[in-house]
Amino acid sequence: MKNSVFRKILKYLGFGLAGIFALIGLILTLAFFAVKFHLTNDPGVVDINDRYFQEIKDKYGRGTEHDTTRINFSEAKFFHNLSVLNKYFPANAYYIQNAYYKSQNLKEAQRMIEAVNLHMQENQEYHAEVNAFEESSDSHKAKALNRSVYEWMNIPEWQDFKLAVAKDKHLIDSAAHLTGVEPRLIVAVLVGEQIRLFNSSREAYKKWIGPLKILSVETTFSLGVTGIKVPTAQKIEKNLKDTASIFYLGKPYENLLDFKTQNIAQERFDRLTSYKCHFYSYMYAALNVKQINVQWERSGFPISDRPEILATLFNIGYEVSVPKENPVVGGSGINIKGKRYSFGAVAYEFYYSGELYELFPFKNSKFDFTDV
Repeated sequence: MKNSVFRKILKYLGFGLAGIFALIGLILTLAFFAVKFHLTNDPGVVDINDRYFQEIKDKYGRGTEHDTTRINFSEAKFFHNLSVLNKYFPANAYYIQNAYYKSQNLKEAQRMIEAVNLHMQENQEYHAEVNAFEESSDSHKAKALNRSVYEWMNIPEWQDFKLAVAKDKHLIDSAAHLTGVEPRLIVAVLVGEQIRLFNSSREAYKKWIGPLKILSVETTFSLGVTGIKVPTAQKIEKNLKDTASIFYLGKPYENLLDFKTQNIAQERFDRLTSYKCHFYSYMYAALNVKQINVQWERSGFPISDRPEILATLFNIGYEVSVPKENPVVGGSGINIKGKRYSFGAVAYEFYYSGELYELFPFKNSKFDFTDV
């Protein structure tokens, strides 16, 4: 009797374990096909400010001029005073403005204002308007000093990210040198991928990302610090050697991602998910962006001066990189402290924010095709 009961228990346990393993197998199989057929890809969004990005592109074109004007506090105050003076004595305001534009001598222009002020000492209304600049500046100075117009850059996690990416400057610069892609552009796509992971509510952030000031390394559907998917990595590798591909960069780039072992899948995974060295994450990201740029250039729709479009296409993949006249900015939706952004917009705002400029400044060209 006891043996019969014991056999029944073993039988049910066996069925239970078999069912559990079958369920696990089903989940893994579904995950495999989800990645293979891109079902895990975020369908993406078109950024709400896409029209604005287009207008900026139309306004400035593809010029390479460098604006060296630096508007500091003293100069801002000068222009404020000049605008006030223009309400009372337009002729004097014109002469001062003209002298400043021709000489670019701020101190002399300020003295011209002071000379006018000698004759305005009794005009209380004039001085009230002039002093309004000082009062407004003082009241907001401390707050504005460390606050960015880009709201997502005001979160504490952003400060952690900047410290983390600074540690990888030598790796980013190395990848940039080998691929001919501007370091700041590489960081722009890194920002889009990392900022959604730099969330203080995430357990990983609490345990090591925040305390250690390190970048988040993905190891599941997307890999590494730049979130490269396996099919994308394979496409990048193939494009380097396929001379017939519209993404082909040229012979100097063909061997940049050559493997050292026969177990290519494992070596690819290891190089992208290394916690100690993120070099290959930056290499794959840079080559991806460069291949997309070459595709559009050859198709007659250059986008080398549009980091927001390059970042959008980096995020949504080769399959939807279809050169056309007016590409839209968007990509995966990113939630930051309750507000939703698009991948392309985040990359754009970082690129032109001036943040980390001392480490990753603008280059004369975002892409270089000199021999490596």
